[in-house]
Amino acid sequence: MSGQPIPLGSSCDPDLDQHLAAFLASLAQAGYAEKTRRDKAHRIAPFIQWIRDNEVKLGEIDDDACIDAFLACPARRRYNHRCALQAFLAYLRAVEILPQRRVEPSPPAALCQRYLAHLSAQQGLSAHSIAAYAISARGFITAMQLPEQAAHVDALVIRRYILDVSQDHAVATVKLYAAGLRSFLRFCFLPGVIARDFSPAVPPIGHWQRKPMPAVLTDEAIERVLATAERSGARGWRDFAILQLLARLGFRASEVLALRLEDLHWESGELLVRGKGNQLERLPLLEEVGASIAQYLCRGRGESDSRHLFLSLKAPRIALQDPSTVSAIARCALTRAGVLPSGRVGAHIFRYSLATRMLRHGASLAEIAQILRHRRIDTTQGYAKVDLAGLRRIAQAWPGLEVVQ
Repeated sequence: MSGQPIPLGSSCDPDLDQHLAAFLASLAQAGYAEKTRRDKAHRIAPFIQWIRDNEVKLGEIDDDACIDAFLACPARRRYNHRCALQAFLAYLRAVEILPQRRVEPSPPAALCQRYLAHLSAQQGLSAHSIAAYAISARGFITAMQLPEQAAHVDALVIRRYILDVSQDHAVATVKLYAAGLRSFLRFCFLPGVIARDFSPAVPPIGHWQRKPMPAVLTDEAIERVLATAERSGARGWRDFAILQLLARLGFRASEVLALRLEDLHWESGELLVRGKGNQLERLPLLEEVGASIAQYLCRGRGESDSRHLFLSLKAPRIALQDPSTVSAIARCALTRAGVLPSGRVGAHIFRYSLATRMLRHGASLAEIAQILRHRRIDTTQGYAKVDLAGLRRIAQAWPGLEVVQ
């Protein structure tokens, strides 16, 4: 099948045929296989003919109505036409062949959109944090029927809502809901959606249990992880470059996802890090880190319109979207090396391990804070508790007990 021309249909409208060819070319650029492109062409070509037969003008195409009318024929329902047609029409709107659909959001949706825009523009939250807060905001808007029923919001209603949420979710999830709700209530007070700032009415969520010590890796374990990591193929080259960033520079998972091609300054040997709160920091581009990234760029990344450094392996070849993907890469490498600790482990284990290693080699908390890109030194102080050997050297003996080394 390779090398055969992909059919573009028999429509007498040359523009639509040309746009279909351009759409298929964009799919190829995004990494879709030839068979997938061919299947989509076979599904879209009859739709183009149907548009011609029914004398539908381009400016009059309504996505849902046209697709539903085209699929009304029982013979077409056997095929997965709808996804292909929706993608084609979305492409035509993206390249401004079709006019953009103007859908006025409902008042609740508009309120949520304004809140999320506020988090990004005014608060400087990352996309991951905004997505987490959006869940809390949408749930509260739906439950309280905002903004129409804003007058009925009071402290008692808010406490009852949090209590209802706590019945079906874990404590950590409820804490996140509460934090998001406080933020949303403060936002609603500013433009006058609600008459008072009810954020103090959100009760604190207790979690009274001893926080376990975070797992850390020894120097030998980290070297074993890097030595045993897969380094062949597109997946191996990409994942090894990510592991280098985690282990050598203490990257957060979100910082790995945010890394862009223009952040690599090869001549000066620096790396621009897009951290929390839209903070930009520069770190030295270590030789081994740069070598692994260069190998991925030359052999594994492939072509893409995306400016993000790390891309998905399957089409569409877009940026990695979720920090859990980076944590999954870390866990896979730890398992392969036989050093996966028990309990919940993610990409952050390398960050803890880097801080501990620097402490053991005599680095000050200020130096560690600079590498880990902490804005407050007390955040870095929390990492000191993982250096048990150092803590034993300065621990005071309990009266009447002998200190065990």
